Amino acid sequence: MASDRIRKGRKFEQVLDGARRIFLRDGFEGASVDDIAREAGVSKATLYSYFPDKRLLFMEVAKTECRRQSDEAIEVIDQTAPPRVVLRAAAERIIAFMASDFGQGIFRICVAESDRFPALGHEFYHSGPLLVRERLVGYLTAAVAQGQLVIDDLELAADQFAELCKADIHARLIFGVGECCNPRDTERVINGAIEMFMARYGARP
Repeated sequence: MASDRIRKGRKFEQVLDGARRIFLRDGFEGASVDDIAREAGVSKATLYSYFPDKRLLFMEVAKTECRRQSDEAIEVIDQTAPPRVVLRAAAERIIAFMASDFGQGIFRICVAESDRFPALGHEFYHSGPLLVRERLVGYLTAAVAQGQLVIDDLELAADQFAELCKADIHARLIFGVGECCNPRDTERVINGAIEMFMARYGARP
């Protein structure tokens, strides 16, 4: 396990904060250990004592960021609100993270390092997409119990909604085709995702 090779200490969070800023600024490949150590205000020896591999440091930063954004979404989103309101808030969060420099960086490094470091994608999935899925399933379960939605396979429904939020946007980001993620396009995708989801799973009067 990657976490078995990470040692925590007094300056652990300090290292993570510095690494996050450098990774956001320079990306994974462009980020040097020297720059990270300097930004974090620690020696390279201290940094390596916590993270013996730059990929492990990147993964820990990514996991921490995913959890932070997920926790913020839970705090912001009213879990008692109607499905359309909650789905819109969830879609906005999903798209914002997917389109962010950090979100794109995570995706690219997971793909690029999949052969040499297969645990990277596994770790990210469990701290990012799986976490989003579980929390969306939690809301959908409650909405079904209240008669607002009719869903037999909650996990599949959550996966379908997340994929609907990627329509057009994800492909543009990956291939760098044309302008992406302006407010009009984002609103179009969100509206389409909600309408299609509700057409399939919305309770009929």
